[in-house]
Order: sequence, then C-alpha cells, then structure tokens
Amino acid sequence: MMLEIFFDTFLDTMLDVAPIVMLIGCFQLFVIKKNIPNLKSVMIGAVYVIFGLTFFLMGLEQALFPVGETMAKQLSNLDFIKQSYAGNPSDWQAYYWIYIFAFFIGFSTTIAEPSLYAVALKANEVSGGTINALTLRLTVAIGVAFSLAVGTYRIVVGDSLMLYILGGYIVVIVQTFFVKKDLVALAYDSGGVTTSTVTVPIVAALGIGLATTVPGRNPAIDGFGLIAFASIFPIITVLGYAQYNDLLKYFNQYKKSKST
Repeated sequence: MMLEIFFDTFLDTMLDVAPIVMLIGCFQLFVIKKNIPNLKSVMIGAVYVIFGLTFFLMGLEQALFPVGETMAKQLSNLDFIKQSYAGNPSDWQAYYWIYIFAFFIGFSTTIAEPSLYAVALKANEVSGGTINALTLRLTVAIGVAFSLAVGTYRIVVGDSLMLYILGGYIVVIVQTFFVKKDLVALAYDSGGVTTSTVTVPIVAALGIGLATTVPGRNPAIDGFGLIAFASIFPIITVLGYAQYNDLLKYFNQYKKSKST
C-alpha cells in the first residue's frame, strides 16, 4: 500500500517538475547558448529534489493534513468542551483550547518554515547584520500565531471573513506611511513566505476540521480563510516592530539631547 502511494506520488512529482527542467534547459541551450555548468551536480540535485518532494507530499497526506484536522475535531468535540468548560458549550469562550492550540501551532510551524528562514538570512546579509535573522523569524512567527488564534475565533463565531481581511489591510496601509521605506518590502515579503510548505497544510486542515465540527459552520465556506490571516498579521507585526525600533531610537536620542 505504501509502495503504491510512493510510486504514484513519485510519477506525479516527475510530471510536475518536468516543465521546470525543460524550461531552464531550453533557455540555457537555445537562448543563452551555453552548456549547463556542472551538469552532473545539477542532475544529481534534480534527483534529490524529486525524491524530496515525493516524500514531502506523502508526509502531507499521511501526517500533516490528518494531524491538523484531527486536533481541530478533538478540541472542538462537544464531550471535550463539556469536560473543560463549565458554561454554555455554544459560547465562543468554550473553544479556548482551540485558540491556544492555533496560537502555538502557528508559532511553531512558522519558525520551522524553510522559506522564512531563507528570507531572514538574506535580509541579514543584505542589511549587513542590521536585521537579525532570528528576531525577524520570531516577529513573523508571533504574527502568524495571533492570526490563527483570531482566525479560529472567526470560524467559531461565524463572522464575515471580509471584515477581518479588510480591517487587517487597512491597518497595514496606515502602518506603511509611518515606517522607513527600506523595511516595507521586507515586511510585505514576510507575510508571503509564511504561507508555504510547512504552515499551509496544517493551517488548512485545522480550519476545515474546525468548521466541520462547530455546529452551523460550512467547511467549504468557513473552513478556508486562515491562510489569508497568516499572510496579513505577520506584515502587521514586522511593521510594528520597525515602528517600535524607530520610537526607541527617537526616545534614546531625546534622552541624550536632554542630558547634554
């Protein structure tokens, strides 16, 4: 059974990767008109990529998707809520364990996100060490953590997704006017890289599992949208951190000027 899944996934991965390999090869040979440098290493790397993607996709189907969905269903199960909450099971407060789980799973998956790690390293390199890679990753992870807590709350209460997303982007636009321009692009990219290989599967499964269990929610309508939250809130936290640093510098300069 597992071998069959492996071979099916492997063939699908090869079909997905083939257009990329063909495109790069055609440009290298017919546009640039040069042989591919280190061809042997490139071919070995391509094999590693195909096998890596195959195992990763299998992991999504066999582990990450089920874990996110199962945890959401267990934490929002009526019997569990009655054991852990003394009030009305239909109250939004009754799902507090869901909010806590969403917060910590958002933080941990974002810290483990390879794309965020890559962006943080490049930001540190380009800024000459001014932007600390770990600090950036922690700031983004906190943003995703809060976003999933708010997003799961929205699913529980059934509020309109549009209002939350619109409100988030209004905050981002306002913040943009009060931040140094060299940090704006980095903040916007920080929102994009959070919705990648590790975070998306668990977040999507979490939302669908929660919407399936909560009475009156439709998984097709309410189950999606958490990924949008995970894109907006990191922008807010990174811009907010930049604003905090600016205020701190201004305050220190003010103290120095007063002391002299």
